[in-house]
Amino acid sequence: MGLIGGMARTAVVAGTATAVSNRVSRRQAGRWAEQDQQQAYEQQQQYEQQQQYAQQAQYAPPPQQYAPPPPPEPAPAAEPDTVAQLQQLAGLKAQGILSDEEFAAAKAKVLGS
Repeated sequence: MGLIGGMARTAVVAGTATAVSNRVSRRQAGRWAEQDQQQAYEQQQQYEQQQQYAQQAQYAPPPQQYAPPPPPEPAPAAEPDTVAQLQQLAGLKAQGILSDEEFAAAKAKVLGS
């Protein structure tokens, strides 16, 4: 094999290497394109989900608020101060407005006996 044979062999090897390299490059470019398409598809899906959620949130009724606690029940009417009532009755007796029997009955009523 002479000079032409060596050159031919070199050309075949170089051509094969170039063909293999091109094939690998095309395959890799195809994979990258698939990845890009998959990412674009996923982004589109996320965008559509966000839009749907935004539309639902826009038309959804406002969340229910917790009802305020009921107002506290009013305190039972305070019983009049016993001492003050007895003093008032004593004052009426001292003025002569109440008799001894009326005073005793009113006093028994105030004391609950």
